Amino acid sequence: MTDSSEPQFLSGVIEGFYGPPWTPAERHQLWDWMVRSGLNTYFYGPKDDLHQRAIWRQSYDESGLMEVREAVAGCRQRGLRLIYACSPGLDVTYSDPADMAAIQGRLIQLLDDGVNDFCILLDDIPDAMRPVDLARWGSLAAAQAAWVNEVYAWSRARTQGRFLICPTPYCARMVAARHGGEGYLEILGQGLHPDIDVFWTGPEIISETLDLDPIARLTEILRRPPLIWDNLFANDYDGRRFFCGPYAGRPLELKQAVRGILLNPNTEFSLNFVPIHSFGTYLAADRAWDSRASFLEGLKAWWPRFATVGAPLSFDDLVTFADCFYLPYQEGPEADALALAIACCLSSPRPPVDPESLAVRARMLRLKDFCARLVDLKDRGLFHAFHRRVWELREELDLIDRWWSHQIDPARAGTPFESDFHRPKTYRGGFVVRVQSFLKPRPDGSMEWTSMNLNPGPASAI
Repeated sequence: MTDSSEPQFLSGVIEGFYGPPWTPAERHQLWDWMVRSGLNTYFYGPKDDLHQRAIWRQSYDESGLMEVREAVAGCRQRGLRLIYACSPGLDVTYSDPADMAAIQGRLIQLLDDGVNDFCILLDDIPDAMRPVDLARWGSLAAAQAAWVNEVYAWSRARTQGRFLICPTPYCARMVAARHGGEGYLEILGQGLHPDIDVFWTGPEIISETLDLDPIARLTEILRRPPLIWDNLFANDYDGRRFFCGPYAGRPLELKQAVRGILLNPNTEFSLNFVPIHSFGTYLAADRAWDSRASFLEGLKAWWPRFATVGAPLSFDDLVTFADCFYLPYQEGPEADALALAIACCLSSPRPPVDPESLAVRARMLRLKDFCARLVDLKDRGLFHAFHRRVWELREELDLIDRWWSHQIDPARAGTPFESDFHRPKTYRGGFVVRVQSFLKPRPDGSMEWTSMNLNPGPASAI
């Protein structure tokens, strides 16, 4: 285990999402990927571990401890740092000695099993204070700084490991909304021990870019460089998508401006191969780095996992497919170009049998066929990770293809188009889809009311 007496840029992967934690086998595979990519830190904090958050005061039973011991041993074997995170913020009373004793008891149990590095997560919690804490400290930031300092001092007497926190407002938008109270970061930065690392996600929870000037201003406020919790590839907030594109939107100079960067990636473990590979090439780069090149290189290394029981899949088709699930704020260039071409064909007065339209249709059908053929993957875990999201893409492409057939069939000229396989309510149906039509996001992030859909649906039985 790496000793934190040596200043070290933390680089690695966070298991901190909402959803089923990764299996022990997946974690071992992760640690091997991390070593191959030159990363050094595994962060354990899955929200689904009840002892990590909901029942943080209760000790692990023997089976829970075995999982921690296996993680410690697996990381130590590979020279990786393991950071254990605990999330007491939902119901902690900062002035209650019993809660201080509870967190110390949790850390003792982990220290005894080889954990040396810790994080206190105070994110995703209400910023209301208990009256007793407000009377003593006057602000949430002051209460948290004092409480975390005491935990840090207690742990530092027993281990020289790194100690981290995630503050209650952890992005610029939260700070602007005064989440945590006025002057939260200034108070926290002044009160918190300088050796404690502070997480930050950037301008947003999921930040498209991380620019240097805001990081420099934040460093002054916190009185230390931040540690980046990077949600670029996180998908636990959107079950319809995943992100297998490159690490992007971060200048190389960012590495000199922060104490480290840890990725919080896709919930589905097997979909993180390319992001971790690309992140590793970013970290290794010195003066020049091409995010797209790192993506294609990672995709090439991932391609053998796409072996099927039938004819091999095309790498070019894999690129187009992966471009459909690229990054939160953009599709990859191949998918973007295909979407624009389809849109032009659908809205063009040209007949859909002209050569350009037929070429676009052929490209679309290759992508549809690729999605359909994923069912034949030998790696069933990879297929299961894809399945529900890819099914949606395949169905949309199938619907467009049926429209195309309708348009070029003289026998159906002038008749309305419908698809027997895409019926109302069973296709794009459900309550969520219905209410999604009510508010339309504008490009600036504001919303407008667009729907007068007052159809009550089936009569209520109540």
